[in-house]
Amino acid sequence: MERTLTWRDLNRALLARQCLLARVPADPPAVLERMAGLQAQYAPSMYIGLWTRIEGFERESLTRLLEDREVVQATLLRATIHLVSRADFWPFVVAVREARRDWYHRVIRNNVGPAQLAEAAEGLRKLLRQRPVRRAEIDQLYGAQVRGGVGMYLDMVRVPPSGTWSRRRADLFGLAEDWVPPTGVTVAEARELLVRRYLGGFGPAHRSEIADWAGLSVADVAKVLAPMELRRFRDERGRELVDLPDQPLPDPDTPAPVRFLPTYDATLLAHARRTLILPEEHRTKVFHVRMPQSIGTFLVDGQVAGTWSWRDGAVVWEPFAPLPARVRRQVDAEAGALTAFHATS
Repeated sequence: MERTLTWRDLNRALLARQCLLARVPADPPAVLERMAGLQAQYAPSMYIGLWTRIEGFERESLTRLLEDREVVQATLLRATIHLVSRADFWPFVVAVREARRDWYHRVIRNNVGPAQLAEAAEGLRKLLRQRPVRRAEIDQLYGAQVRGGVGMYLDMVRVPPSGTWSRRRADLFGLAEDWVPPTGVTVAEARELLVRRYLGGFGPAHRSEIADWAGLSVADVAKVLAPMELRRFRDERGRELVDLPDQPLPDPDTPAPVRFLPTYDATLLAHARRTLILPEEHRTKVFHVRMPQSIGTFLVDGQVAGTWSWRDGAVVWEPFAPLPARVRRQVDAEAGALTAFHATS
């Protein structure tokens, strides 16, 4: 019989796979592969997201990896900026390229058609073969509407120092095929790796959750899952969950430390609701229509217990409800460590 997993089972599974039960002594590319990439709409989020997961992580190490092209920052899943390892870059691109293009023409109705975007992409490719190009220059050459869609027809990366801790606006573009040589991965191979990355970072999961995260259709995900060797479970609603055979399922009573999460951390997004890392009663305090950008949050016992911000040279935190003195000391200690990380010259 299929085992039923409680929300707490799923909560601890996600914390373990996202390196939030204990910091890991691993290099950033390996951690990015383990956690299925890192959403990076705001450049410091990449650094804080890795700091909270990697033992002894230093800001400059990520900047060097970006410069050395060992990690890559680009518009990928759900047409948002993600940070991935060099090895994962092309599989992620190939897996979602067609779906991103279809989504753009279905949802973004700005009277810019495929032919116009394809023509702009060829012109921009020639320019990018000579040098990186800033977003403002693309706007001047083709207009902001075309710039918003040309990335669906031309694979580009964000070139450092743009999109780093010191220069946070990720507005300098390079040609992906020149930045990281293509690997020749097929769509089927790419999508299988993408699904494996998701289950490794966020599983066990329902196939619709994989689809929401990747920006693929449920039918596409089901096709990938069909030949795979999987473990199968049920959640408390009776939905089938699938998982890779070798992934951790910690005891639901495993202690979870206080952790600070950056803006846009993917553990809080809708695809991971089953884990209750972000309790539904607090969701509108983190995401709402007047503030589409996520704000910094902190976890207590595996759930979001409040928000934090950087003010007057320190991390300032606000709980959603009063916390015991022992827990407040733990939050203070982690906030102090994050303050020191911010303040590093």
